[in-house]
Amino acid sequence: MPSMAYHPRAYLSLKRNVRPGLATRTKILSALEERPGLTVSELSELTGLSSSAIRKQLISLEEEGIVARRGKRPFKWTLTGLGQARLTEFWRSPSGVR
Repeated sequence: MPSMAYHPRAYLSLKRNVRPGLATRTKILSALEERPGLTVSELSELTGLSSSAIRKQLISLEEEGIVARRGKRPFKWTLTGLGQARLTEFWRSPSGVR
């Protein structure tokens, strides 16, 4: 089975990185890059993931400073400057490895 390429920001430093979580975070981050300001239900529609799986991963990403919620319920989720800086650093590294 070929390995999936995960989003560079899907890797967390505060939690264990397992394949299902990496895959879920990759889908979430990719959706937020294309369309910032999505709600959990919108993310669920776009990715085909359950709302509870998305909420769990968004909280982990928020703890790492990669995403932030805005406004009142339903919250709109966006990538933070820190998350964007991490992606820029990743792509600028010569080997593409952190």
